Amino acid sequence: MKINSKVACFFTTGIALTAMATGTACAATTLTLSDDQPPNYPTVQGDKAMARYLSAISNGQMTIKVYPNGQLGSEQSVGEQVQSGAIDMARINAAPLANFDSKMGVLSLPYIFTSKQGEWRVLNGPIGHKLLQSLKSAKMVGLAYYDSGQRSFYTTKKAGPIKSINDLKGMRIRVQKSKPMIAMIKALGATPVPMSYGNVYSALQNNAISGAENNIPSYGPYGVRHYEVAPNYTFDSHSRVPEVVVVGLNTWKKLSSQQQAWLQEAALASEAVEETAWQQLVQRTRNKLKGKANFYHVDAAKFQQAMGPVYKKYGKEYGSLIQEIKNAEKESSQESK
Repeated sequence: MKINSKVACFFTTGIALTAMATGTACAATTLTLSDDQPPNYPTVQGDKAMARYLSAISNGQMTIKVYPNGQLGSEQSVGEQVQSGAIDMARINAAPLANFDSKMGVLSLPYIFTSKQGEWRVLNGPIGHKLLQSLKSAKMVGLAYYDSGQRSFYTTKKAGPIKSINDLKGMRIRVQKSKPMIAMIKALGATPVPMSYGNVYSALQNNAISGAENNIPSYGPYGVRHYEVAPNYTFDSHSRVPEVVVVGLNTWKKLSSQQQAWLQEAALASEAVEETAWQQLVQRTRNKLKGKANFYHVDAAKFQQAMGPVYKKYGKEYGSLIQEIKNAEKESSQESK
């Protein structure tokens, strides 16, 4: 999205405007926004950029107070508070959002996206817009998507790297306690091992499991440092679940049409800031991992082909959405050739 030159400087200066008196006293509309990540995390940087943009474009008539570090509660709790109007806005991952609007769950299906380009073609297109609009049934209004990267497999030295789908056979892979994720591991020929995240390091170290899965920042030195005991990281990108910026429907209805337009524009403009911050974090992590981890790339489309039983079992409620996403990704792939 093209950024209004009037407010572009606020993305680089990091300075938020305050409401200014212009002859008559006029209190600014201040919205609360919750994020469960720390202050310097990419999503919070996006939140703060949105706040600066909104203050600038509205000439201080609207502001956002960002509460990071989960100060206002977990994503589930915050979602409920957004519904009731106790909190105005939140940045929530699409996976827990499915607890409020089941259609959002389609974004959590394994290998639903096989490329970053395809993912963002979907999210920025009619399908992504339709999913944001569907949140109104959950008393929320979806404003924008934030990048949260991709989750891939990593394995121990003893287990060896995953270079093809066949390498997964016989491996024991730690996964989240999610039925679709457990089904994914089984469909790939490996044995799923659900366990607490805090126990994964020692399980890898003791070869109780062959591997696990997560994004690069979490895997690396800025995260839980699993690279120390599982040096083989394979980019299969089985999960590309985005973050979503939402505002409560009760709050939204209280805003004037002009205020709604300002807020929507600010949210969309902040996507680029968050995306840049995420890519910078990934690159810093990759740089730190040079000589400490081995990276491999595979054809995600071949892994996706094994997901037929998973989509059949868990995809019924999404109707034609799965096929629509696949078609949009296919178009994106053809255009890039």
